[in-house]
Amino acid sequence: MRRGFTMIELIFVIVILGILAAVAIPKLAATRDDAKISKLSANVSTLVSDAAAYYTSQGQANWKNTNTKWQDVTNVELYTDQRGTSSAKGTTVAGSTVYIVAEPNSADASDCFKITTTTDGNLTVDTNGTATTNSVCVGAQQLAADLIKTHSFGGQRIAR
Repeated sequence: MRRGFTMIELIFVIVILGILAAVAIPKLAATRDDAKISKLSANVSTLVSDAAAYYTSQGQANWKNTNTKWQDVTNVELYTDQRGTSSAKGTTVAGSTVYIVAEPNSADASDCFKITTTTDGNLTVDTNGTATTNSVCVGAQQLAADLIKTHSFGGQRIAR
């Protein structure tokens, strides 16, 4: 008598593995998108918190100081362009526009959040209309909806 598996047994095993893979692969893609959404919304939250901490530590957030660079305010990856090819670390904060980008440096790059500052200490977090087709950006924007506004750190509405 021969020992081993018959062809039918091997085919059943391959079919079962195929069914398991068909169930698991879509879940992996959805989990990856959920992680990207969480990362982007956390980056927005961290940016606003870091700007508030900078305001607290400096006693003001008057971005007129031309020595204040984004790397002094936050560690969040910010970009000066909408495709995420140019880092904003060395960019002066005062009167600048930077972006939080999903999938930077790739064909799928999409600027999910646009951050602008004024010289009197305001920081505006806004969505960018071009990212509305990217499901990751839409999810991140929905998750961070309460942060999409103008944050005043020593701006015109703050009396000292």
